[in-house]
Amino acid sequence: MIDNFAANDKFIEDNLLNNINELSQLCKFQSVSAKNLQLPETAAFLSELFIKRGFNVKIFSDSGGPVVYAERMGRIDKTLLFYNHYDVQPAEPLELWNTDPFDLVKKDGKLFARGVSDDKGQIISRLSAIDSLLQENELLPCNIKFVIEGEEEVSSKNLKPFVEQNKDLLKSDACVWEFGGVDDFDQPILYLGLRGICYVELSVTTANQDVHSGLGGSIFPNAAWRLIWALNSLKDQDENILIHDFYNDVVPPSEMDIALFKQIPNMGDIYKKRYEIKQFTKGLQDGVDLNVAEAFSPTCTICGVTSGYQGIGSKTVLPAKASAKIDFRLVPDQTPERVLILLRDHLDKQGFEDVEITFLGGEAPARTDPADPFVELVAESATSVYGMPMMIVPMVGGSGPNHLFIENLNVPVVTAGVSYPGSQNHAPNENIRINDFINGTRHMVRIIKNFGNL
Repeated sequence: MIDNFAANDKFIEDNLLNNINELSQLCKFQSVSAKNLQLPETAAFLSELFIKRGFNVKIFSDSGGPVVYAERMGRIDKTLLFYNHYDVQPAEPLELWNTDPFDLVKKDGKLFARGVSDDKGQIISRLSAIDSLLQENELLPCNIKFVIEGEEEVSSKNLKPFVEQNKDLLKSDACVWEFGGVDDFDQPILYLGLRGICYVELSVTTANQDVHSGLGGSIFPNAAWRLIWALNSLKDQDENILIHDFYNDVVPPSEMDIALFKQIPNMGDIYKKRYEIKQFTKGLQDGVDLNVAEAFSPTCTICGVTSGYQGIGSKTVLPAKASAKIDFRLVPDQTPERVLILLRDHLDKQGFEDVEITFLGGEAPARTDPADPFVELVAESATSVYGMPMMIVPMVGGSGPNHLFIENLNVPVVTAGVSYPGSQNHAPNENIRINDFINGTRHMVRIIKNFGNL
């Protein structure tokens, strides 16, 4: 592999303030997809960033948040595709932020803003890497394509038809995914896959209005209890999901997966300290079993429950409505479509035909073969930046639309980026460390150069 990157590294350092300024401008856009805020405006700004770098740009805005597509040809006929997203999570609760969430602040070697890690900092880092390549040669080492969507935080609901209808446009040889960074020990991590997700809302209505609990408590059905009983049927106290046939499609981790998980540092004590928990579910102990379960065990998680009075003091009321939001994290070869069918069948057989299911979004799980040559290239490209190759992890617990690219474009998908465990993605005071931004950018230069010279 190429090892002459001194000029690239110097350019990245010399232009750091310019890149931070671009990142600051990008973070000012309150591109919250859950609220449909400033999505076209953010897409237009990104388009300008690519145009000034000589990319051909097209904005697809048929439905939902616009998709920004950008491409620039390189000196060889090999194509590297980057997938990112410009939408962000809501900033609430605002009172827990130490700064304005949409006004990037530099403090203590970090940059704070909503989206600075997930995912706007990743975008600017990749543009910075491209800048450093263009300053030494007007031709990039390979063809570069970007797909940047605006609905990733709401399950990428319009990305599927976009990818399926534009396979020729998106044709490429490999893909770098939207996130990445280092672990608690500052070792860069390469994730090979993402779990799937099926996100639903269960709701019950037992009357047309809330009722005085003294009047209805003895004789009216209670929506909150009705929902609680339905939820109780989904999972037992040993964390086993009770939906019939739920585990039938689960493919266990391979021997190679287990071998890779054995190389991962023990995270048990770190998790206990960070989240102040006393033990793990199912009696799991520290070590490889914990690592495997974190990624390869499907879940049924109650994300929120709403019913009745929840204000200060008392209010004697019998709730007429109750709802709960649940996510199922899926592993190969489960699909959200299949889980919805199984869930409906389960509730009906348990006598909960009145519990309504609203599908809020989902993705299938997908993963890249660890033996793919591109995996080794990306992992080894990190060595001259971090002093070690990337740690390869078969699957991460989170979800995303990587299956659309793996299945439709037949490309390996890897991760690399600028985040760290304290980035607080989706939480108040989201941040990245400036040094991680620099190193992530340097790594990206090496990935592109080595790919172009493979």
